[in-house]
Amino acid sequence: MSSQHRTGSIKLKALATSAIASASVLLMTGCSDQAEVGWLPTKRGVTDNADTIMDLWIGSWAAAIVVGLITWGLMLWCIIAYRRRKNETGYPRQLSYHAPLEIFYTIIPVIMIVSLFTFSDTAERQITAPKSDNPDVTIEVYGKQWAWDFNYLDSDVHTSGVQAHLNVDGSEGVEETLPTLYLPTNSTVDLVLKTRDVIHSFWVPAFLEKRDTVPGMTNHMYFTTGAEEATYAGKCAELCGEYHSEMLFNVKVVSPEEYEAYMKKLASNPETQGILGDEYNRNPNQNIRN
Repeated sequence: MSSQHRTGSIKLKALATSAIASASVLLMTGCSDQAEVGWLPTKRGVTDNADTIMDLWIGSWAAAIVVGLITWGLMLWCIIAYRRRKNETGYPRQLSYHAPLEIFYTIIPVIMIVSLFTFSDTAERQITAPKSDNPDVTIEVYGKQWAWDFNYLDSDVHTSGVQAHLNVDGSEGVEETLPTLYLPTNSTVDLVLKTRDVIHSFWVPAFLEKRDTVPGMTNHMYFTTGAEEATYAGKCAELCGEYHSEMLFNVKVVSPEEYEAYMKKLASNPETQGILGDEYNRNPNQNIRN
């Protein structure tokens, strides 16, 4: 009888099944706190977009692990079940084709690709669409070499950031001097992203998204803030010149009461009243298009 019709030892099969099951449990439950957020540098509830991205990321990895386990299991089973036995020579009976199998391994990958594309496209549309026709907060963000300007359009006030000079000796103190973007909790936000000179990229790692600021264009970042008050680090993610690494900022999510108090503070200071427009661009005459 050829090895084509043999299934191998029951003990070996049981051992292989046990190994696969153990690996599955280890992968899916090990380091559960990190697995819950997909080993990403944030936590749930920071923004609604962060949760959407996290779900897509974890779902994609879960699907990949399942496919991997099935593939590795089938490979291991074939290695054990169809191995050459002692005193056997030659090869098992060969098949030139197997139509059902070929249809199976053609259709299944197509279904997987379409599914992944559908989930990714749905998440992208959800992230890039405005959260509201009348957002709670609209803030104009200007990237510039090498800092950030924030125009709070609803309150007609602004803050103008300066370059964060990092302390080469490692001493503390830089954090408190960084440009800081204030946002209220549980609010829909529209960040209007522009640049005064070259391409920059507005990136808050905890938000799990970033947007480029491109000369002559206006980009938007739409999201809803979470309920927790916190401070998040931000940076430029596009190489923009000699001091790119010092183009840092903070995002401070505070209560609506504290946010309103901050707006009143800016409105009471003549130096922060009004907004800083395109007249401060390197090329003031460039047209900003949406």
